[in-house]
Amino acid sequence: MANPHSKASPLSLTGFVWKNLWRRRLRTLLTLCGIGMAIGAFVGLVGFSSAFENEWLRIYSSSGTDIAVIQQTFLNTSLNESAGATLKSLPLVAQATPVIFNMMDLTTDVNALAYGWKADSYEFDSLQIRSGRHFRDGHPEVMLGDLLADDLKKNVGDTLEIQSSPFTVCAIYHGGSGLQADAVIMPLDQLQGLSSLQGKVSTFDVRLRSAPAGESQEHYLKRAQAQIEAALPGLRAVPAAERAHNNQFVQLAHASAWGTSSIALLIGILGIANTMAMSVYERTREIGILRALGWKRGRVLILIQLEAAILGLGGGFLGVAFGWCALQLLAALPQTASIVSTSLPLLLLAEALGIAVLAGLIAGALPAWRAAQLSPVAALCHD
Repeated sequence: MANPHSKASPLSLTGFVWKNLWRRRLRTLLTLCGIGMAIGAFVGLVGFSSAFENEWLRIYSSSGTDIAVIQQTFLNTSLNESAGATLKSLPLVAQATPVIFNMMDLTTDVNALAYGWKADSYEFDSLQIRSGRHFRDGHPEVMLGDLLADDLKKNVGDTLEIQSSPFTVCAIYHGGSGLQADAVIMPLDQLQGLSSLQGKVSTFDVRLRSAPAGESQEHYLKRAQAQIEAALPGLRAVPAAERAHNNQFVQLAHASAWGTSSIALLIGILGIANTMAMSVYERTREIGILRALGWKRGRVLILIQLEAAILGLGGGFLGVAFGWCALQLLAALPQTASIVSTSLPLLLLAEALGIAVLAGLIAGALPAWRAAQLSPVAALCHD
């Protein structure tokens, strides 16, 4: 005699899930597209913000910066430039350079990051001068990243007007990070004058001396932090990697990515919830028959939740494809090509699929509960 369990029963959970999703193909497809677009927004936006964070980290790593000395926030410019002398006198500090950076309008159509450095700053180690020379302190001169120079159609010797003040382009450089390649660097005193911040800086970037033999880099870094903060009360010494992750530009990018993605996910969840609610309503008699045949409420609930989870998972895979296409598009645009990475980290993929499945389960929770509460008699009498 043939084994009755040798193949899937039409009354099995998987059999019902497949039948219910397949027989309403258009609705299923639209629901998959809805959650797919939401997950695509998540993958694209969070992928972009992560790449943006990596570019900030590259600024520090390419220049050899170990610690950023700040006050409370990334753009707080209330640090006194005179604190640099105290920093340079500390035994563990090899070099300390004051820095100002901010977004500036260069033309009516172009804005860019502007960095204010000293002419003797070690930060120049991260740059490759393509043409021209370093600027001189006290002179109205600027160095343009190669991407920004192409955008502005400027060459060495040209004049760039910034806030009604003329500056001579003294060099075109290639930066260690995409955020530098699309930026302008000028003497610290010139940017202080443009910003009315004479004597003030945004941060001090610090290079430490080599760690003594036998001391771990982590312990040495913590010791340097404690020494700097003891010498400069009220200021914070933050490791470069932590600063790249926590600065306000990156936090704003992450917040925007998650905020926009959350709105898209909410819309996707409502789409799945609508699909499952309609499915339960249309299958009321079917659910009544299943209950009459002995299906417990828990089994009915699992059925509906399984359908919702599969919709979420399918939409998740579709969303990963959408997000990858969005990153490819951003990588092809001149404005973002230097920042965007088209590779998708496994953690991001796992988060995207996990969120998609969770969205499906959340969306299916209420329809599943209502289906499980149906009385077999009332369901069979449903018209």
